[in-house]
Amino acid sequence: MNRLLYSLLLTLLLPAILIYLLWRSRKNPEYRHRWSERFGLTLPQINDAIVVHCASMGETLAAVPLIEALMARYPGKPILVTSFTPSGSEQVRQRFGDRVAHCYLPLDLPFVVARFVKRLRPSLVVLMETELWPNLIHQCHKRQVPVMLSNARMSERSARGYARFRRLTRPMLAELDAVAAQNAEDGARLVTLGLDPAKLTLCGSLKFDLDLSRANLGDLQQARETGFGDRKIWCAGSTHPGEFEQALAAHRALLRLHPDLLMLLVPRHPEQFEHAETLAKEAGFETVRRSAGGNVAQAVQVVIGDTMGELLTLYGLADAAFVGGSLIERGGHNPLEPAALAKPVLMGPHFFNFQEIGQTLLQAGGMALVNNADELADQLEHLLSLRKQAEQMGHQGQRVVDTNRGATERQLALASTLL
Repeated sequence: MNRLLYSLLLTLLLPAILIYLLWRSRKNPEYRHRWSERFGLTLPQINDAIVVHCASMGETLAAVPLIEALMARYPGKPILVTSFTPSGSEQVRQRFGDRVAHCYLPLDLPFVVARFVKRLRPSLVVLMETELWPNLIHQCHKRQVPVMLSNARMSERSARGYARFRRLTRPMLAELDAVAAQNAEDGARLVTLGLDPAKLTLCGSLKFDLDLSRANLGDLQQARETGFGDRKIWCAGSTHPGEFEQALAAHRALLRLHPDLLMLLVPRHPEQFEHAETLAKEAGFETVRRSAGGNVAQAVQVVIGDTMGELLTLYGLADAAFVGGSLIERGGHNPLEPAALAKPVLMGPHFFNFQEIGQTLLQAGGMALVNNADELADQLEHLLSLRKQAEQMGHQGQRVVDTNRGATERQLALASTLL
């Protein structure tokens, strides 16, 4: 009954959803394309595939090692990777090319996802992190298609939200076949919400199993010397509106002590590239885009990172990294990316999407917290001036990444029991 009410509400909200997609398309035209996929009208011509759903860019990057492992373990079985956002879709194309099939996951309307499951007849559906969709899970359960929640996380904040709809959440979790939780706290919250403890396996986070092949440190050092000379560099990665201004304010303060300092400002979403560039120029900084290519002139003070899929490389070029989504209440983004490259990491106080990872890095001394632009500038000044301490902090963070690898093999083994 509650799933029926959910479906009715989603149907009534459909015009608003379409208007939202059109609104997003003002800055990213890709949002107005491929709508037939969002209604399950255009589907890849495959059957018996492993379907891996990664909502956006972050989930796609986290899922890369698991998808690669599934392809290696089952070379004859097609893999379909689904997304919700254009940035996620672009990451699938960049990372896998034509080695996997790809489309947007249809909207969670019962008649739409029923068509999706019936036509594709998948052998397994893997949902990443918190991608819990009641109708999709029910249609898979109805057709005996196993569903695994991979790299599962459930923050306190999210758990409170799901608890308000317990009559919808509990039966949905009951229809999952397996859950690979990142840690005991996430697992306990899912069990409290209604998951059968017998279906829960603690596997760790796939985010520790970073693929660093695109960020070879030797190549990065050469690229840095060629493109930037001996300038000091810091990177503000995965930033949002509200953080652009704070990062630029911190950079202005730092330039008084380090006149040659360069900032790499990397917005989380492509539609914010222009906004970030405008703010930097209006603040009086000599600004260029990374996509312009070539060596960066000595007069340039800010580079806008507008090249998709290159964040790991930009972290690798820097002396220190701030990870965004954390000075505003977005829950933060992945601090393991710069930590894996032995870069000292700074984050704001709002990192609840990476609570355990962030706490582990803090306790190990691989990360420090900042609350505002002034604290960001102070911490960066410390890291830029005291290089030995900065290097030690980077190595402590890197050690956390190295000692926590292995989630891919554990989650692959769990998926294999369902196949």
